[in-house]
Amino acid sequence: MLIGAIDKFTLIDFPKHIAAIIFTQGCNFRCPFCHNPELVLPEKFETPIPAEEVLKFLRSRIKFLDGVEFTGGEPTLQKDLPEFTKQIKQMGFAVKLDTNGTNPSMLEKLFSEKLIDYVAMDVKSSLERYNEIAGTRTDTQKIRESISLIMNYAPDYEFRTTVIKGFHTENEIEKIGELIKGAKQYFIQKPHFDKTVADNFKRPPFTNNELQRLCKVIKDKVKHCKIR
Repeated sequence: MLIGAIDKFTLIDFPKHIAAIIFTQGCNFRCPFCHNPELVLPEKFETPIPAEEVLKFLRSRIKFLDGVEFTGGEPTLQKDLPEFTKQIKQMGFAVKLDTNGTNPSMLEKLFSEKLIDYVAMDVKSSLERYNEIAGTRTDTQKIRESISLIMNYAPDYEFRTTVIKGFHTENEIEKIGELIKGAKQYFIQKPHFDKTVADNFKRPPFTNNELQRLCKVIKDKVKHCKIR
C-alpha cells in the first residue's frame, strides 16, 4: 500500500460512523480541479507511511472508532487493497471506499469478499466528456460497469459530481442522471480551489440557486439528490 496520509478522526466523511481516513497515493486521472495534487502528482508525493504503522494506529483506536475510509488518489490502483482491507475488517471496522470507478474488477473482488460497506463513486461527467473532465483517456465502459456493480452489490453507496462552471451544465447533469438512473442517492458537490492539480485552476462558483436547479434536473432520475 502506498499511503500518503491519514486523518485520524472524522464525523462527516463516512455516514453514521466515527472514522479514520486513509489517503492512498497515485491516480489515473488528472482532473484539473482536483484538490489533492499531493496524492495525484508523483513529483509531489511524500515518503509513504508504512502500512504496519497505519494498522498499529487502527488497533489502538478499536474502542473509539467504528469506521475506516479509503480515499486518494485512487485507492483501487493499490493491488494489495483487498488484503489490507481484510485486516481492517478483522478488527471490526466498517469500511468506506471512495473511487473514480475505473477499476470494476477490483470493485468486484472487494464486493465478492464482503470487504466494503459503503462506496462513494465520483461520476465526473457524461460519458462523452470524460476525457476532457478527467484530463486523460478514459475507458467509459469501465465507468458503466462500476456503476452497475455498485448499484447491484454495494451494501450502501452514493454517486457524486463536483460541479465546475464551464464543464457542468443542466444538460450534463441530465446525462449523468440517465447514467445512474434509479440510484439511491446523488450529491452535487461544490469545488475547492485552494490547491488544484492544474496550477491556479479557478472558476466562478455556482450560486445556491444554480445548484438547486442542477439538482432539480436529476431529481426524477435518482431517489435523493442533495447539495454538499
